Amino acid sequence: MRVVVIGGGLGGCATAARLAKLGHRVVLLERAAAPGGALGVVRQGDHTWDAGPGTTLLPAVLRDLFRKSGRPLERELELVPVEVIREHRFRDGGSLRLTGGSRAAQKAAFEALGPGLGARWTAYVDALGREWELLRRDYLERPWDPGLADRKTVGLLRRRESLDRRLRRTLGDERLRLVAAHPLAVDGHDPRRVPAWAGTVSYVEQKFGAWRVADGTAALGEALARRLATRKVEVLTGTTAHDVVLRGGRAVAVASSVGELDADAVVCAVDPRTLPVLRRHVRRTRPAPLPTLHHLGLVEPPPLAHDLVLHAGHSDPLAVVRPWGTAPEGAASWTVQLRGAPGQDVLARLADRGLDVRDRVVEHVVRDPGTLRREWGGSPLGVQWQGRATVRRRLGPTTPVPGVYAAGAHATPGSGIPFVGLSAALVAQALGPA
Repeated sequence: MRVVVIGGGLGGCATAARLAKLGHRVVLLERAAAPGGALGVVRQGDHTWDAGPGTTLLPAVLRDLFRKSGRPLERELELVPVEVIREHRFRDGGSLRLTGGSRAAQKAAFEALGPGLGARWTAYVDALGREWELLRRDYLERPWDPGLADRKTVGLLRRRESLDRRLRRTLGDERLRLVAAHPLAVDGHDPRRVPAWAGTVSYVEQKFGAWRVADGTAALGEALARRLATRKVEVLTGTTAHDVVLRGGRAVAVASSVGELDADAVVCAVDPRTLPVLRRHVRRTRPAPLPTLHHLGLVEPPPLAHDLVLHAGHSDPLAVVRPWGTAPEGAASWTVQLRGAPGQDVLARLADRGLDVRDRVVEHVVRDPGTLRREWGGSPLGVQWQGRATVRRRLGPTTPVPGVYAAGAHATPGSGIPFVGLSAALVAQALGPA
């Protein structure tokens, strides 16, 4: 079977590699000059920064991808654990270092924040663990079929409870709520519109911890490009897909900037709004909003070995500072993520929160939402949560159009390497061997 995959980000590359290993003849279309998408690098002067995520959860997803498409991950990349997933600094002057992979360590950290908070946090996460097991088995690791799913999973996905409501009911303390909501809020989601079960990311952080590719996430993109070559995937870069061609109501080709490409099946691994044949099926969804990224090159910087969240109060973080990048000796490369007005003075905002680096900046690259959208061809943060109905309004792994499948950020209930990688596995299951 000849399969055309649209989009050369992580979702498209992972899907193409899996399908090629299953015996399909795969063509991958990528509008940019090289595949990889957000798995890239930004360079200026002697500094580099990860273009997208610096760390990942659930390393088993990457290990499964590489094992199922050829050589094991350990033969290609080194994954190293990140001891502190992130540090939260609150407006009241308090702080919390969220460690991963240890229930006891998290309990102790929250207990140091306030008496009784450790027990409250672990009780909240323990309940999420039971929900995670249901979702993992019935929703994340196999194509959704309510007829095969546990009735508890069906009920969980239909539940009206929002994340914000659960956090207020179970955690109470605003600082705990900020920590629990952060993985969703940082991607532009309103916890009042996010289903409570999406908070299972807190269980994943506690149970499995965070990991980093030793040479940066760009190395993951390079390893995937090598895997596509090994699997003899035909990669057409600088190629834009205009639409899916239908005959008899079924996909038979992709209309592209290099002509019409015949296909027995098509995988959309980009925002489906870019393809007219799918646009009407997602008209009630919207892409998750993109932040502004400030890439700072610093001399003699303050020590920072993990992500740092500086809270502005209420429910939104003031800024997220990520130290992932390369720099000369005695220097550092930080990425500061901000939401709100792109023109805000990032250095003044950092100084206001006790992190004054205004006299240490030697490089400053700004990538605002418009720049990121043009660079990536859409939002790698996927679909914005607008209540529980978002589950059925987004596409993936199948779509209402026969012969068209969906992978990538817009086909998952969350953003980042784990969810996108899982979406590729679901498409491979839905299509099956050649």
